[in-house]
Amino acid sequence: MAKYTAADIKEIRETTGAGMLDVKKALDDADGDKAKAVELIRVKGLKGIAKREGRTASEGLIAVDIRDSEGGQTGTLVELNSETDFVAKNDKFVALGDEAVAAAVESGANEPEDLADTPFGEALTNAGATMGEKILVRRIGRVSGEVVSEYMHRTNKDLPPQVGVLVATDKAGAEVARDVAMHIAAFTPTYLSREDVPEETVAEERRIAEETAKNEGKPEKALPKIVEGRLNGFFKENCLLDQAFAKDAKKSVGQVVEEAGGTVTGYLRFRVGS
Repeated sequence: MAKYTAADIKEIRETTGAGMLDVKKALDDADGDKAKAVELIRVKGLKGIAKREGRTASEGLIAVDIRDSEGGQTGTLVELNSETDFVAKNDKFVALGDEAVAAAVESGANEPEDLADTPFGEALTNAGATMGEKILVRRIGRVSGEVVSEYMHRTNKDLPPQVGVLVATDKAGAEVARDVAMHIAAFTPTYLSREDVPEETVAEERRIAEETAKNEGKPEKALPKIVEGRLNGFFKENCLLDQAFAKDAKKSVGQVVEEAGGTVTGYLRFRVGS
């Protein structure tokens, strides 16, 4: 019978991120040789990669990187997925998230596939092999501005950040940027401002509002005012600067930023699995 201790199992689990049963089996097969056990775990994992392709990887984390760039700063978010929250909270997986966002920044990758030919591509494959799960980079996003601020939110205290928000502002706007980022995390705006809403979307919302009002039997003369009111309601629900501010619903986000003397120029929000 192979000789190994609980400390050996713990060490290999921390090294590989593999489950306890997989580690114990590998140690048994390796007759207690830790180095060989690690190799067996990796080989077994690589053989199982094809079988895991069809699995759903909907857990994971959001990793962030903000660096100085031409004209100010650039923030990058990366969503790294796993199959289970057990792996998502593993220290090795969390470290892999940091590697993923660093690789995206350094390589200039815009899509997950762009990372395949970087050193991180091999690290990702090896991680999936040793952890025994489908692990993938789902998306990469960036926002640039004079100042970029972040807010990372944990939906579960035992897990790494599941929501990541970047907000680009001018220097004055940086004063309230974190509060705005927290608002974005909670209220998920679709657009920055009403000017950013595509014309076809506005036209469709206007058409729906008019048809709805007519079906409700509203007077013909009142239709224009009713339609504009409902369109404004759409903007207040979907446009960041028009939304009621989370910390003071009597003001819009735009008013709060304006009172600080600043401007929001862009934002990015990632939530794991959505």
